[in-house]
Amino acid sequence: MTDQVRSTKLKFKGDKPKKKRKRDDGDERVGSSSSSKRKVDDKDPETWVMPEAVNELRGPTFIMHPSDPSPISINYNSTTNRIALQPLDKDKVEDEAESVKLLDRTPTDVSQVWVITRVAGSSTINIRTGTGEGKFISCDSHGLVSADRDARGPQEEWTPVVLPDGMVAFMNVYEKYLSVDEAAGGTLQLRGDSEEVGFAERFWVKIQYKYKKEAHEEEKKRKDGLTAPPTIDESSTNRIHQAWGAGRSVVSDADKKELKKARKEGRLAEAMLDRRAKLKSDRFC
Repeated sequence: MTDQVRSTKLKFKGDKPKKKRKRDDGDERVGSSSSSKRKVDDKDPETWVMPEAVNELRGPTFIMHPSDPSPISINYNSTTNRIALQPLDKDKVEDEAESVKLLDRTPTDVSQVWVITRVAGSSTINIRTGTGEGKFISCDSHGLVSADRDARGPQEEWTPVVLPDGMVAFMNVYEKYLSVDEAAGGTLQLRGDSEEVGFAERFWVKIQYKYKKEAHEEEKKRKDGLTAPPTIDESSTNRIHQAWGAGRSVVSDADKKELKKARKEGRLAEAMLDRRAKLKSDRFC
């Protein structure tokens, strides 16, 4: 007789024996969905990603435009206190520049990074410099764009619109759009007096992954009724290249709907802020 203990599990004739699977890690006993979720969460928080919704536009931001012959980034020159449109391929070898796709670009200098903060109770945002004392991008009634304001007011507010193709348009308080314009001598400059969104008014924007994740978590809590609408505190926080021409690209119906919605939300938020200010003044009178 043998001392080996027999298995008490019933076996039926014709049953195929099951092979035992070896586990490389004894702690790896979670479902596939949990594993995939953990892999997503392991993503570097400072990875530059594309925003998919307006509420994701926050924190450090990299803004590009697919200009021709070279795409450009919107920079801030802290020496002159001026906005500078810098060709992204300026310091690159031709072969190296062509190998890097526009949507894979990331900022290589602090002058290329802006900080987006959201106005509490409004759909508008502020865009300030990431260097120096923190100057806000503003636009006056004549369409002149600058970055020399220390404080924020109506002219420093922008309503972003994420278009169906993933690009972003920025509308100012005068319901005109930020654009890249060709000035005398062929130099490029920012303007804020465009009536419609065409090629010149579309920008590629990148944000850091941790802020995109933060926006998703806040939106989930808001839908579950666990928190009020999010407010961002400032302290915590291809198209193929086309040649410049006189004509503008035709805006699709989907784009027009998004822009119309943005205008309506902007006016509603403005009315609410005006009413709030009036009630406050009446209280002290």
